[in-house]
Amino acid sequence: MSHKVHIVGGGLAGSEAAWQLAEAGIKVRLSEMRGSGDTTPAHHTDGLSELVCSNSFRSDDAERNAVGLLHAEMRALDSLIMAMADAHKVPAGSALAVDRDGFSQSITAKINAHPNIELVRERVDALPSSGLTIIATGPLTAATLAGSILETTGSNALAFFDAIAPIVHRDSIDMEICWMASRWDKGTIDPDDPQSDGRDYINCPMTKEQYLRFHQGLIEGEKTEFRDWEKDTPYFEGCMPIEVMAERGVDTLRYGPMKPVGLDDPKTGRWPYAVVQLRQDNALGTLWNMVGFQTKLKHAEQVRLFRTIPGLENAEFARLGGLHRNTFINSPQLLDPTLRLARAPHIRFAGQITGCEGYVESAAIGLLSGRFAAAEISGMPLAPPPPETALGALLGHITGGAEADSYQPMNVNFGLFPPIEGKTKKADRKLIYTSRARAALSGWQENIRTKP
Repeated sequence: MSHKVHIVGGGLAGSEAAWQLAEAGIKVRLSEMRGSGDTTPAHHTDGLSELVCSNSFRSDDAERNAVGLLHAEMRALDSLIMAMADAHKVPAGSALAVDRDGFSQSITAKINAHPNIELVRERVDALPSSGLTIIATGPLTAATLAGSILETTGSNALAFFDAIAPIVHRDSIDMEICWMASRWDKGTIDPDDPQSDGRDYINCPMTKEQYLRFHQGLIEGEKTEFRDWEKDTPYFEGCMPIEVMAERGVDTLRYGPMKPVGLDDPKTGRWPYAVVQLRQDNALGTLWNMVGFQTKLKHAEQVRLFRTIPGLENAEFARLGGLHRNTFINSPQLLDPTLRLARAPHIRFAGQITGCEGYVESAAIGLLSGRFAAAEISGMPLAPPPPETALGALLGHITGGAEADSYQPMNVNFGLFPPIEGKTKKADRKLIYTSRARAALSGWQENIRTKP
């Protein structure tokens, strides 16, 4: 198949970009190195859009949450990632979590079946010298391609670590000790699903003494050793290893992933001193993810320490935590407002390699890169979405909203949006942001439809 756009990387961003272009009638070559004999330290399959960390797309509340608003905007633009996430969702309270295997398999099938997409299992070692290209290789870009990017951009790449949380087999959890509940009883209730009763999380309670011993175990536990070139690499605050959080203070975890507020232990009628929560990780409900327990502890140490958690004494782990390097480019310095590389404008970047953080954000930038490329091919350039939208706010941060000398990965949040004019009540502010965003996106879409 002859193609007009070459996409490198079959993750969330690359798959979404390919879909947007293909749906616009444009032939795409999608190169993915997994399945060609190459892999990464974090991936386990050769499926497209494999989720390697959490299975959560975070809040689905489009009224009061920035990432929920981003979900809604992507759905409005016919996102493949959001369509498949909705098709494979599992109970997670007000969050959108997915069965990771079904999600990846469905996207792989969709991409394989599309007549305008040629999926090629190959490793690309250098930036193409010509032809429209989208680089969506993500945080684990192969060293050879990373070297080519550095050579072309003349800029140093940045790096940090992402830590992966363990997954536990459901039938190895002691439910005589643990209980099912959502914080403040705000869980998923689906009248068409008798299994959906609003109790979305498994909760493991801790007394003060148990918590203090566990906290000390995190600090003293044997960790993965860094190479010399990794020692000064910063962590991303949104994916901080739990033992690093523990080192910040004895109560840090109790105000973070182990906070007990809003969770009444049915055995006591009171909140425990601390709580470990597990979230469903697959549609069958057989695998559960330890929420916020990203870790760089060695595997044997993880098994020993995590089995001291009440209810997990006999836990069997489907996957233990891990650690991988995450690289990204200095996008505000290197990219134009439509994600083109200033020094080589036939190349666009998309996804986490641009410095956005999170599954949804990665896919969103993939969606925009595909649409920008399609518009360029059609001869009718597409203006970026308004900054009042979640898409526009995220894109603006990546392509110029952040200081180039201090650029760091960022999840979408209302702090990226233009401020609201005039005085408003704090309680109303989020609703104003989302209402303004819906109007802005509607106007942008209408302009696209009516453009000659």
